[in-house]
Amino acid sequence: MNPDQAYAELVRLSRDETVLASCLDVLDWDEEVCMPRGGVEHRAQQMALLAGLVHDRQTDPRYDDLLSTVEASSLVSDPESPQAVNVRELRRGFDRERRMPRKLVEESARVTALASQKWAEARKRDDVKIFVPWLDRIFALAREEADAVGYAETRYDALLDDYEPGMTTDRLSALFAHLQAQLLPLVDSLRGEPTPAPGHVLAREFPIDRQRLFAEGVAAALGFDLECGRFDIGQHPFCTSIGPGDVRVALRYYPRNFTRGFFALMHEVGHALYDQGLDPAHYGTPIGEAASLGLHESQSRLWENLVGRSHGFWRHFFPQLRSVFHEALHDVSLETFRGVINHVGPSILRVQADEVTYDVHIMIRFELERALLAGDLRGAELPGAWAELYQRYLGITPDNDRNGCLQDGHWSEGLIGYFPTYTLGNVYAAQLFDAAERAVGPLDESFAAGDFRPLRAWLGEHVYRHGQRYRVDAIIKRATGSAPDPSALIASLSRRYGSAR
Repeated sequence: MNPDQAYAELVRLSRDETVLASCLDVLDWDEEVCMPRGGVEHRAQQMALLAGLVHDRQTDPRYDDLLSTVEASSLVSDPESPQAVNVRELRRGFDRERRMPRKLVEESARVTALASQKWAEARKRDDVKIFVPWLDRIFALAREEADAVGYAETRYDALLDDYEPGMTTDRLSALFAHLQAQLLPLVDSLRGEPTPAPGHVLAREFPIDRQRLFAEGVAAALGFDLECGRFDIGQHPFCTSIGPGDVRVALRYYPRNFTRGFFALMHEVGHALYDQGLDPAHYGTPIGEAASLGLHESQSRLWENLVGRSHGFWRHFFPQLRSVFHEALHDVSLETFRGVINHVGPSILRVQADEVTYDVHIMIRFELERALLAGDLRGAELPGAWAELYQRYLGITPDNDRNGCLQDGHWSEGLIGYFPTYTLGNVYAAQLFDAAERAVGPLDESFAAGDFRPLRAWLGEHVYRHGQRYRVDAIIKRATGSAPDPSALIASLSRRYGSAR
């Protein structure tokens, strides 16, 4: 087989595998959105079977032969060409996946399907004991995965690499140490600052049906293509890309907590815009896929915070919001509203945290999941360790496990090593936003005019269209002129929330 034929066969295999994997995505979406609780055992069997079949495709020995043929040819002479990128990333994925025993892949899919339901039950009942055995099992499986794929320094590196290729525990530890030194003093300086309103105005009544209509209208204005996507109500907010023309967002709304539902929408739409911005012509190959979870989170955090909390954004949308919710907001000014949504203060819940304290929540999870993975912390000890770290870093402790160690479902889904990508996303987002403004001019005025095309077009050109053409560090450097650096995030937070504001 000549190199051209070998490459064509590689692309065919990759696309078939991606389509099969998308069936898992549909089942996962269905479980989160509309599956009856009684279906969980059968769903676990479905997930395990399909995960095994996907694994078989990913480790097909033909990959090795075809990759070797193309790797030795002139097709990969230009490292930025689609052929070279696809071969590079398919090799990386193949070499990692073939180290994973099929039995482990199936068992992980089965356990996480069941554990997700047990987590939801434990959270609903505020009874962590329901989830503890499953948590211990999930981290045991994560240790097996890390040992199977291999690592240079620590097991955590093996799991990180699946979400953020090339990232290491040492690099993350240095990043969090730098952020901790900069953020905690800023948090302390803002501690106790009163909200700019006589009461929490956003705890008034905001009917859910109107919240949903308003939020979906905002999503369309940002550029979310409703012909190629949909919104649903789920147990928790998430975005999943089933394939070209099918990007789904699940949300939750709260009648007396407008910001929780709305900023979750902004976050998930950021993910969706990235997915919808990928080149559908390259679907099923690495150059048609996102570069990393950290870069994906940069998009969600950018649209949620740097756009969604800006003055220009609300100059445009606040009159509409006040019209839709006249009973709740008739006596609230734009500046009061923005002061409330941007108020800084320690929060028990990560998803309700302000921008300044958000990364402290991620530091805590980073520390805890490394201890759980190493076996230094057991599931039964998690509530106490969680409360101790929240008291140490934020000066608060949860009054129950529902709002403590059960607040996130990531570990129940086996997403060990995912949490740090939120902070990486914040770092990348600050740099990207600064670079976009340098390129197209101040964005606040375009937001005030309801025009989000300049920012979206810049991101499309510098982030979306590349897929995995470059590794994340290279994408950030090409787009911003600098390697990933937390100084832009610190400067952005200090400028908008510190004493100079």
